[in-house]
Amino acid sequence: MSASELKMVPSRDGFGRGLVKLGKENKDVVVLSADLTDSTRAAWFKKEFPDRFFGLGVAEQDMFGTAAGMALMGKIPFACTFGVFASGRAWDQIRVSIAYMNANVKIAGTHGGISVGPDGATHQALEEISLMRILPKMTVVVPCDAIEAQKATLEAAKIKGPVYLRLGRAPMPVITKEEDFFRIGKANILRDGKDLTIFACGQMVYESMLACDILEKEGVKARLINMHTPKPIDRDTIIKAAHETGAFVSVEEHTIAGGLGSAIAEVAAQAHSVPMKMVGIQNKFGVSGEPEELFEYFGLTPKKIVIAAKEVLRMKK
Repeated sequence: MSASELKMVPSRDGFGRGLVKLGKENKDVVVLSADLTDSTRAAWFKKEFPDRFFGLGVAEQDMFGTAAGMALMGKIPFACTFGVFASGRAWDQIRVSIAYMNANVKIAGTHGGISVGPDGATHQALEEISLMRILPKMTVVVPCDAIEAQKATLEAAKIKGPVYLRLGRAPMPVITKEEDFFRIGKANILRDGKDLTIFACGQMVYESMLACDILEKEGVKARLINMHTPKPIDRDTIIKAAHETGAFVSVEEHTIAGGLGSAIAEVAAQAHSVPMKMVGIQNKFGVSGEPEELFEYFGLTPKKIVIAAKEVLRMKK
């Protein structure tokens, strides 16, 4: 199904709706914002629950320190800012005050990846999955659409410990349904296949669906897995796919160094090694441009996924 036939909604909108729902269900949920209240959709919570909203200004490090203190006092804080500021500017505070303390802080990093577009390299977070998943006790979730983002937000509040939610700014196709199964740490198999497995997260799940359509027309049956949780990674699903399909392609709107592909390869290399190709950002910083232009520029397209799939099939023989 083409994007023109699907509803287009930013995943950050699903997060905003999830916050409001949580606010109604749990009085201990509080929201903190580092001067990006509208952009992160924290404004939706602020409107409904002004007494449980805290604006910290352009002070991300202070915000995460404050969130850690609130968590240690029994609150469930959601600290919101752009992913590039959370993972870069405040990594030390997240490492020491949140992860090391196992503080029950939920971090919403919006505007992840290159789909931020014209904001350019300084605002395009291409490394935050890597930076967050290496932290002990940190859970990392990358929803594939707005519906999944809302579910991830609700589930994050149930986890005791830090969670990082990677969210997007640009409208993206809504490819899941409200009734679809979702659980943090458990991958979703969207299509079955025996020839190879394509793992994807975030917006690249949709691009991978289109790639599967192309491959199917050429007689290749690809298994497509929505690996929305890079950490804790679903080891069982990866190992089963390795045994049953014998070849992997990972697809992510993120650097291939330490991201989703690396997480999958770490499991496969130790359990059942298979040939693998990684589609993602190849050792580059972002550039300015419209999202569609940048996806083409960085090779994050169905065409490139198909090329990677054919290459890995040749390696499999």
